[in-house]
Amino acid sequence: MPVPTFDQFIEPLLRYLTAHEGGALITDVYQALASDMNLTAEERVEMLPSGNQAVYKNRIGWAHDRLKRAGLSSSPQRGVWKLTAEGHHYASTNKSISEDERERLASVGRTSRVSPRKDDVGDTQAAPSFVTTALETASPEERIEAALAELRDSIVRDLLELIGRAPPEFFEHLVLDLLHAMGYGTNRSDLQRVGGSGDGGIDGIVSLDRLGLEKVYVQAKRWKNTVGSPEIQGFMGALQLQGATKGVFITTSAFTKDAKQAATKARGTIVLVDGAMLSSLMMEAGVGVSHKALRIPKVDNDYFDEG
Repeated sequence: MPVPTFDQFIEPLLRYLTAHEGGALITDVYQALASDMNLTAEERVEMLPSGNQAVYKNRIGWAHDRLKRAGLSSSPQRGVWKLTAEGHHYASTNKSISEDERERLASVGRTSRVSPRKDDVGDTQAAPSFVTTALETASPEERIEAALAELRDSIVRDLLELIGRAPPEFFEHLVLDLLHAMGYGTNRSDLQRVGGSGDGGIDGIVSLDRLGLEKVYVQAKRWKNTVGSPEIQGFMGALQLQGATKGVFITTSAFTKDAKQAATKARGTIVLVDGAMLSSLMMEAGVGVSHKALRIPKVDNDYFDEG
């Protein structure tokens, strides 16, 4: 019998977390579900092609990813999974999960927004969306692209969770590391952290040239709530006090419509980076994220045509 697919782990995982209201160690979850699903010793040591992780652990991880996307579970601290209040309510009102419902959970949020945002009209958070896909009709290349997009989406969420649990000082250092990795500043020492009490709304300074004649001022906000126009106006005031014309405002959340409009009225240039963009930039620059090369074979028709 093959290792169950990730969607087949969703209900056992939900039930196990229901029985552990205070949360459960991921290592305990792995062992418990392996026993519940009667995995053999051979199935427990079956590895992914990369050899980096056991197949069943990888699939349990994706099952939890789906519960998180649906708002039913969370990762309150490293190495721990815990159902949310919505998760406990869902479990109590769904004594069993039908195949259709399981498929619905398995496909939750694949096209939803990466982080909670407020819309431009009513500033209300969009509810989780359940979507279905038709990958069975897609080409292998399309399925690979879809899988990569799904991986990126999951990593974005994980990065924001990890940043949210880190000390504020870590986020300020991270932002400067990212800007340096993107090519700003000749050396890492050209990017200085100045955050703290009395920082005047400035958390970092980036010297764009060796002599420090041209500088970019940075503000980093590790927030859950959206950033509004008052915060942007405060940043504009801090830049004016410094006689600066270039600023970057980075947040782990999002910006309201008014905040975006306020930035356009700055005397110089203010670039706004929200949580989704921050995570994407981290992936592109390799800050806090490692990459694994994937070799995709393709027939070289030119080689055969030469004959």
